[in-house]
Amino acid sequence: MSIQAQMEKKLEAAFSPQRLDVINESHLHAGHHHVEDGHVAEFDGAGETHFRVRIVAPAFSGMSRVERHRAVNTVLADELKASVHALAVEPAAPGETVRW
Repeated sequence: MSIQAQMEKKLEAAFSPQRLDVINESHLHAGHHHVEDGHVAEFDGAGETHFRVRIVAPAFSGMSRVERHRAVNTVLADELKASVHALAVEPAAPGETVRW
């Protein structure tokens, strides 16, 4: 199972979202530098390392923006510890205006 599919499955189970988009943005970071085995290396943009999560779920009602981010990060803790280098989170409760 891909990391993206794994993240989608976990978020669905945890939040039962009305809308969920897990977007692999790794290709947008090609050419960026990162540390690999103690050496600076250029990232080629391949793989599943950078994601954006857009999620609308009733569970976020009454939660602050920080609480929502923490909730998503907690659900995806294993992926963040392993191979996911960057995660942009855009959480909303139903009825809230989103820019996407």
